[in-house]
Amino acid sequence: MSDLPRKAVTRTAKLAALPLGFAGRATWGLGKRIGGRSAELVAREVQQRTADQLFKTLGELKGGAMKLGQALSVFESALPEEVAGPYRAALTKLQEAAPPLPAHTVHGVLAERIGEDWREYFLEFEDKPSAAASIGQVHRGVWHDGREVAVKVQYPGAGEALLSDLTQLSRFARLLGPLIPGMDIKPLIKEMRDRVSEELDYELEAQAQQVHATEFADDPDVVIPGVVHQSDQVLVTEWMDGIPLADIIADGTAEQRDRAGQLLARFLFSGPARTGLLHADPHPGNFRLLPEEEGASAGAWRLGVLDFGTVDRLPGGLPATIGESLRMTLEGNAAAVYGLLREEGFVKESIELEPDEVLDYLLPIIEPAQVEEFTFSRGWLRDQAARIADPRSPAHQLGRQLNLPPSYLLIHRVTLSTIGVLCQLGAAVRLRDELEAWLPGFVAETEEPEPVAEGGA
Repeated sequence: MSDLPRKAVTRTAKLAALPLGFAGRATWGLGKRIGGRSAELVAREVQQRTADQLFKTLGELKGGAMKLGQALSVFESALPEEVAGPYRAALTKLQEAAPPLPAHTVHGVLAERIGEDWREYFLEFEDKPSAAASIGQVHRGVWHDGREVAVKVQYPGAGEALLSDLTQLSRFARLLGPLIPGMDIKPLIKEMRDRVSEELDYELEAQAQQVHATEFADDPDVVIPGVVHQSDQVLVTEWMDGIPLADIIADGTAEQRDRAGQLLARFLFSGPARTGLLHADPHPGNFRLLPEEEGASAGAWRLGVLDFGTVDRLPGGLPATIGESLRMTLEGNAAAVYGLLREEGFVKESIELEPDEVLDYLLPIIEPAQVEEFTFSRGWLRDQAARIADPRSPAHQLGRQLNLPPSYLLIHRVTLSTIGVLCQLGAAVRLRDELEAWLPGFVAETEEPEPVAEGGA
């Protein structure tokens, strides 16, 4: 494959084959049942084959198809365990790798975008990519000044592929819906489409990454690589080693899981307050756990953050409405919470709800903020998803009447995705500490929050 399959008809054919494949496996499963295999065993095999085909197709197509797969992957914690098992391995593959482009295609992009003398910029350049993502792949190299660097090369035709995929995938949204109980996939796809132009612009990405790198330069807990060079379709940044968060999820120690979870929550809430930007792509492939700095206390792992292609611009930090409504919910002030939600457009003017019922809907979701330390788990997330997704439940009926204002859409998705990763980690996190330190409105104006100790987990 010399570049992304750009023709819409080619990519559409691959995506259109997915529902046919699902039907074929259902027929295959029926045959196995007739042959005497148990329903449970056959169902598991069908699920495994479905997962393998779905995510193999998304990975090969890259573009919007793979991006949707990555977005879905952080929600596997919400799936019932008997369904999640077959999907988990296939989902995780999308978080760290995809079929790479051949070296000659990469060289062509570098020659076109940096110049025919592009090799003079590097002391070393590895043709084999170290990582592949939805619109580009990363190569390791050594810059001419001796710094180890990551060279991010955008796939030829990535823009066309993204738009083609997202248009096509919206037609199959109902088939993908069962992967995330209770979530409508179409708004997720529409939001991705709206962000395509920004993510394809490596100049915007370089600016966002450098703002973070400068702000967090002396931070003891969070590490962000600086930008070395940027041109159209090529972004060179400082190299970052460390343990991928996907590996911590699979095999990490309890200490590593808890530390990663704490720092992930800290970065989520402190980033907008410190930079006016929200890192909006929180899947495990974008994070690393780094050993503590020399002289630091034992176990002071640091969080490395990558990929600033998608950010939400929040000049004043996260909206104070979030912190205020969360605080008032914890205080049990149903009327005040309801009034604020109506004011912000979460409850439309044409809808009338009981404030106490709204409070009952919200309290289980914000349980992690009610206690000093909360252990996130797949079981907890599955319970929340089931409560909201069950059409017979009062929570489901009330949830259908709530609205999500467009300005909160990305914040909402980032928060849900981060919670999904915390549940994958099974991390014990002092979330309330981070909310008090960084979330506007969470602490009443008469209160003074105690600052989070630097270097503390």
